[in-house]
Amino acid sequence: MRSPATPHLTAGRPSARPSDGPRRRRRGPGWVPQQHGAWAMLVAPPVVGALVAGPRWQHALLLLVWLVGFCAYNAAGLWLKARRRPRWLPPVRAYGAATVVLGGLLVATAPSLLTWALAYAPLLAASLGYSARRDERSLANDLLTVVAAGLMVVVAAGVPVAAGPTGAGTWFPGADDAHAWALAATFVAYFAGTVLYVKTMIRERGNRAMLRSSVLFHAALPVLLLGTAALVPAVGRLLPVPTLAVLLALLAVRAVVVPLRWPTATPKAVGIGEIVATTALVVVLLAG
Repeated sequence: MRSPATPHLTAGRPSARPSDGPRRRRRGPGWVPQQHGAWAMLVAPPVVGALVAGPRWQHALLLLVWLVGFCAYNAAGLWLKARRRPRWLPPVRAYGAATVVLGGLLVATAPSLLTWALAYAPLLAASLGYSARRDERSLANDLLTVVAAGLMVVVAAGVPVAAGPTGAGTWFPGADDAHAWALAATFVAYFAGTVLYVKTMIRERGNRAMLRSSVLFHAALPVLLLGTAALVPAVGRLLPVPTLAVLLALLAVRAVVVPLRWPTATPKAVGIGEIVATTALVVVLLAG
């Protein structure tokens, strides 16, 4: 008679216990970007550019290329930061290949957009250089990504109605659109403020110098907007100056209150807050 502690034998092999079942294989690193608020920064500019220019099906493909390209960029940055360790390479290959394929489809339907690669190449190279030096969280690198994101408004505005070049007298499609540049500048200024604000909430939490920089920058934005609109009347025709100034003033208040009132907010909560603020900005820009 066998002891209760003896495993039951089936065909000479012990039966599998619940804990002996096949373990789920964990996905390697680099597949899912961890920046919660980055998605709002990625999506808002091309969507606004598309809606202002008149949405076409190529805009959906442009957005897809942009998002997959970001995943490739994020994976490549992590791989470089990890000293090119092999376990970080699979997402670089997968997202890189997907970006090339989808980008090829986009260029096939809108060949003139290919010239924008010349503008983005130095931004990409410089940013990956920061990752290779393990300095990807630096303010300079954050500002590079801000410029790249804001510029997508102009790229989206340059998507042609039909295959071929758009915009007379410009090599970069959309670069002759003053409205697109005004929107792009607004996004760049807003996202630059976001970079400072998020740093006061996470990596530079408790840093009084960073908090002062964030508050001063946010406070300057509505003043700069109103002053520019007063000196250059065309700004009032390109942007909804009154409502935009109110929103920027509210964001300046947030830059003061939130770091002092809720200094221990989680990165996820901060990211959700950025999604809400960016959505508000989009609504103001489109409704105005």
